[in-house]
Amino acid sequence: MGRANVSLVNLGCRVNRAELDAIGRELSREGIRIVCRDEAEAIVVNTCAVTSEAQAKTRRALRRAAEEPGVRAIVATGCAASLFSAELEALDPRIVVEPERERVAQRVANLLGLGHDGGGAEADQAFCGGAVTPTGRMRPGLKVQDGCDRRCSYCIVWKARGPARSMPPERVVACVGELISDGAREVVLTGIDLGRYESGGVGLSGLLARILEQTSVGRVRLSSVEPAGVTEELLDLIASSGGRVAPFLHVPLQSGCDATLARMARPYTSEAYARMAERAKAMVPGIALSTDVIVGFPGETDAEFQESHALCASLGFSRLHVFRYSRRPGTAAAAMKSQVDPAVSLERSRRMRALSDACASEFSAALVGTPQLVLCERGCMGTTGGGARVRTDAGLAGSLAWLAPHSSDAAGVLDARGCRIIRQE
Repeated sequence: MGRANVSLVNLGCRVNRAELDAIGRELSREGIRIVCRDEAEAIVVNTCAVTSEAQAKTRRALRRAAEEPGVRAIVATGCAASLFSAELEALDPRIVVEPERERVAQRVANLLGLGHDGGGAEADQAFCGGAVTPTGRMRPGLKVQDGCDRRCSYCIVWKARGPARSMPPERVVACVGELISDGAREVVLTGIDLGRYESGGVGLSGLLARILEQTSVGRVRLSSVEPAGVTEELLDLIASSGGRVAPFLHVPLQSGCDATLARMARPYTSEAYARMAERAKAMVPGIALSTDVIVGFPGETDAEFQESHALCASLGFSRLHVFRYSRRPGTAAAAMKSQVDPAVSLERSRRMRALSDACASEFSAALVGTPQLVLCERGCMGTTGGGARVRTDAGLAGSLAWLAPHSSDAAGVLDARGCRIIRQE
């Protein structure tokens, strides 16, 4: 039997991307090739349910998969698949829900009649023209933590993900080593509540220390850490790593107004968040801080929004990820009175996104002429330790190089084309 062809579709967060990469590797070990949608016999859709818009995108992605004439099976996994399995399976008779992500590769093989051994030799590991991951990226994610014990009033994800749990540190180190063998120069550690990583008495800072000591990875990046997870121990480690731990923290704020934070059931105040941000910048000079902000949360008045906007403007973020509040069934916020008019939420979103654009432009402009450790990726683009995007010369893909960008554009994209390579790591 010849090799089967499978296409991968991701929706949602970095954790989802890391999970889909892991699924792709398992499919390859089954002898299955990762291909474009129009060549596929089966399509895996890793779904998202964080907002109603994400859920709608899930349905559209599954319907689009069902339109491909050569597709025999569609496997839906991820958060929406865990929470709304009957709804998704009703979209097309070929759709099968597999909420256990670890079982997806074997489920696909069985649906294609390949049996346990995949029906052929192991597929080539050279992904997507030199990319490190099956989904075409050069900065692979590694999920080291899953689940959440928090109960934010707007969030439905904990219902899909279950309680917090962490991968043992020795397994994390082994996985990082495998990614390095695949060609990774940077690895992104991901988790639903990454700051609460804990296994065998090892916390997040201890895990990072082990990775630095026991692997040759060029750079490790943290995907997202809640404010309480930004400890002095973590900041010390970032500052002393010589750039091997990216000087970057994505720390969700959600609102800069204490009254809104209280309704959200977020466990900090705006003042406490600001102190955390100030401490991070003092201990790690040049660190990039980005954040998540929700606008239009139930009961958010014009004054509360202005308070949130003002705090965001004062903290010097490198970028804001702005979300309009989405009413999710079964959450405490869904039952709250004073739901905000969608037109008002849209306007607040527009203002916050404009602030994000200004922050990104200002952050990148400050990097012009300064040495930056850039992971050079495909398409003559790269990423600094702080997460800024950089245009690079051809031929550098896959390298980790110190470059001093000579300019940046209005969108905050740096330009290092024609720059002398200061040093390669």
